[in-house]
Amino acid sequence: MRRALVVGGGIGGLATAGALSRSGWQVTVLERADRIRVEPTALLLWPNAIRALRALGLSAGLDAIATPLPDAGVRRPDGRWLVRPRPEPAAATPVVVHREDLHDAMIAGLGDRVELRTGFTVRTVRSEDGQRPAVGDGHDLIEADLIVGADGIDSVVRSRLAPDSVAVSAGCVAWRAVLPWYRAPKLPADQPVNGEVLGAGYRFVSVSLGERGSSGGSSRGGIYWVATAAGAPRPEPAQTQLALLQRWYADWPAPIGELLAATEPADLVQQEVRELRPLPQYYGRTAGPGGLVLLGDAAHAMPHHLGQGACLALEDAATLTGLVRETAPGEPLRAAVEAYQRLRRPRVAEVVRQTRRMSAVLRSRGRLALRARDAALSTISPRLVQQAGSTAGRWRPPL
Repeated sequence: MRRALVVGGGIGGLATAGALSRSGWQVTVLERADRIRVEPTALLLWPNAIRALRALGLSAGLDAIATPLPDAGVRRPDGRWLVRPRPEPAAATPVVVHREDLHDAMIAGLGDRVELRTGFTVRTVRSEDGQRPAVGDGHDLIEADLIVGADGIDSVVRSRLAPDSVAVSAGCVAWRAVLPWYRAPKLPADQPVNGEVLGAGYRFVSVSLGERGSSGGSSRGGIYWVATAAGAPRPEPAQTQLALLQRWYADWPAPIGELLAATEPADLVQQEVRELRPLPQYYGRTAGPGGLVLLGDAAHAMPHHLGQGACLALEDAATLTGLVRETAPGEPLRAAVEAYQRLRRPRVAEVVRQTRRMSAVLRSRGRLALRARDAALSTISPRLVQQAGSTAGRWRPPL
């Protein structure tokens, strides 16, 4: 029986575990927390992620939880347009889903060949080529033919495979919240929910999760918003953080004020935006009859500006499971690990390069820098988004 260990119970880890189990692998998921949970926020899924979900056997029912995201343009804090909405829909239109809806779908797809072990903190990683790969928590050592490091930006598995790649601040903080429909403000027709406003070191994006009062869309429908600000995480209680957001965005155009006024402190999820620098040189390493691979934020954590983080994690999962689906431990599995490395690193480097360019645009501060940014944004931002859409459109899972 082929055996795999998946370190980390996030979206990428669960997607990988379910797909491996459906192709005959015995899988153990090791999660550090006492139970597997996700934040009550939402995710942007580009067409590459949708193709990955299809390849992973997880696309059934996606229409019931996904809401198409139309182009809404970009405005300045004074309400003037920086980039007007495109009159025609883009070729690569993303959708937005509630994280908990997607998580439920992945848990349901795990199957009976997956063992979930919570409260297991990986402290040691064995990756020497002469031995079967293994991880341990200081008491138990668990061996497998394949180990998948999906343990997030502070990955212990990555610290073994790529010790020079470390998590650093991207210079900003993001706050996220989902307002359920029963508490979301009712907005006039000329104040659409979907939109983006970009200021000096600040950004606010809001999208609709389904239609108010409709049975379609996300089963956890509402309005999802993300506020990004330059600086370090705030140590104050959530109530104080919310008051700060209301003050920072007080003069921004509707419906930002209305959304923040309807937000409760318990809705708020603060996250320091971090990234890996440099990117790992190796996303896969052979060991014994198979090897170890990195997946998701463990491999390529990046700022959220182009919404490709979770998409790349699903690409990773689809690529890996496609390569190892029919392989046996030994040379075939080792070759699959090497192929994963060859396929994923150039692909990830391309998306990270685009994300860092957008990050530099968003970090523009100071009067002269902002004037230059605003003058060029009508060209730069659409081009970067178009490139991101084109990149998303090009990816296909391995056959």
